[in-house]
Amino acid sequence: MLDGQWKIFFFYAKSGSPTCKRGCLSFKEQYELFRSLDPPVEVVGISQDSVEQHEEFKKELELPFILLSDPDRKVAEMFGVPLHLGKFPSKSSFVVGPDNTIHHVYDWLFRPRKHVAVILSALSGMNE
Repeated sequence: MLDGQWKIFFFYAKSGSPTCKRGCLSFKEQYELFRSLDPPVEVVGISQDSVEQHEEFKKELELPFILLSDPDRKVAEMFGVPLHLGKFPSKSSFVVGPDNTIHHVYDWLFRPRKHVAVILSALSGMNE
């Protein structure tokens, strides 16, 4: 997964929930823009949903990017993604560079529509 390319790993709580759906659709709307950047950026969505739930959600929304299942939160814990009220995963995004370091973090818990614009702005600032 960390293959020397720019990546955005975005963690969301539940496929189909309104906020998470909006967040995924925002990435879908701008996916070609991420891929057209120089260098291209890959988008990866991660939640605790099962592989089957991801397949259904991806098909329903026609998502062009990868969705990963993290049922035991091992990946979320590696990135330090917290649980709100002890059970609801935070909605957080991480821009990871080819050097495998995190260059930008954004918590989009209540701002799924603004989320992608913030990430794009952070990426443009890194390439200046």
